[in-house]
Amino acid sequence: MNTLLLILLCVFEAAFAITAISRSADKKGWQTGRLICNGGQLCLFLIMLIAPGIDMSFRFMGLFVLLLLRILIAFIGMSFVRNKEEKRKHPAVIIFSGLLSAALITGSMIPSFVFTDYSGLPLSGAYDVAETNAILIDESRTEEFESDGSKREIPIYFYYPANAAENEKFPLVIFSHGAFGYNESNYSTFTELASNGYVVISTEHPYHSLFTTDTVGNTITVDPSFMNGIMTINTEDVSEEVIFELSSEWLKLRSDDLNYVIDSVKGAAGGSGLPDSWFAEAGEMENIITALSKTNTDKIGVMGHSLGGAAAVAMGRTRNDISAVIDLDGTMLSEITGVENERDIIRDDPYTVPLLSFDNEEHHFAAEEARAENMPYANNTVHDNALTGFRTYIKGTGHMNYTDLPLYSPPLASMLGTGTVDASECMLTVNRICLEFFNSFLKGEGDFIVQECIGIS
Repeated sequence: MNTLLLILLCVFEAAFAITAISRSADKKGWQTGRLICNGGQLCLFLIMLIAPGIDMSFRFMGLFVLLLLRILIAFIGMSFVRNKEEKRKHPAVIIFSGLLSAALITGSMIPSFVFTDYSGLPLSGAYDVAETNAILIDESRTEEFESDGSKREIPIYFYYPANAAENEKFPLVIFSHGAFGYNESNYSTFTELASNGYVVISTEHPYHSLFTTDTVGNTITVDPSFMNGIMTINTEDVSEEVIFELSSEWLKLRSDDLNYVIDSVKGAAGGSGLPDSWFAEAGEMENIITALSKTNTDKIGVMGHSLGGAAAVAMGRTRNDISAVIDLDGTMLSEITGVENERDIIRDDPYTVPLLSFDNEEHHFAAEEARAENMPYANNTVHDNALTGFRTYIKGTGHMNYTDLPLYSPPLASMLGTGTVDASECMLTVNRICLEFFNSFLKGEGDFIVQECIGIS
């Protein structure tokens, strides 16, 4: 519908230009026609708000503001035109004005083509889902990306059952996003789990995330050095030593973040108040306390996508209070202990926590090739030594198909790597399997089984 809207708005511009040229409009006539044209465009937009895919969200807010401004400017321009006869508008000027208007309209509508009106997938659970958020301030760590001595701040986002019984408690699931990710990267997963009786916390890693906000309201964007590092390790000529050095640094930051989040939640769950290390906007404190009161910290699952998946696997190694781990298409970098002769040294002791990992199709076959050539590959070694390990891949998937990004912004997801699989059906499948896995190992509901390869028609 956004394409139709753009075409119709441009038709208005073309009709106005043709009319102005054919009538040899003077300045006053042109200004009057411009006001009528802009008013008609605004009316068209308002009428099309009833159409699917057209709304007043940020996707169309730029267009709405532009149309209002153009009406205002046209009205002011018409008011200042003298009543006496004016010179005729030159056709070239009219054509240029129309082309400029079409360009401005097209530019203002770019967000509507880059992003969809996605607001989540259908939920299977019986619980309504409530949301709240806070920022945890780790006074023990100085923010390494700043030079002002400020402390590390970690935004967290809760998703929890809203209509649960007063004393009902639910297992806790902690999520870590991928490089350049953000807190809603797997929104459908969070809400699906919460609707089925889980408290989910999506942890945001400032300077590793695309953008986030600190306690004073500043927007924190991804750190350029981190971005360059990610680009570096994806080049073919980079050494294994460089990859190991960079990934170890990134995983330490994320592990420290996740450890602080888990410890803070365990310390605050069931209490009547929050310590000063918890920062929240006015009105959110009560919601946070409610979410914490519903949290069973004796049952904790950790999951993540990509680099976040690697961090989740690390949590299963270093903490004794983790009951289940899910890795969404992440190389298990924490299992690499060093590099010798350009070959990874991978720990081969048992991975004791129940582990489920998803691969995209390309990564699956790369892992199979590494096994056939007897090349070290962390994910292979971990699963070979996992006491309770499950591994699967979905046909036709790319790296970003294990997030909601293909549903929210297909163009951006395509740039970062998607496959041919239907994005909605893929995430519904991923969410179902994650739920079944956590149900089995956090709630003790049934034996978990998953196919090695999953096809989606």
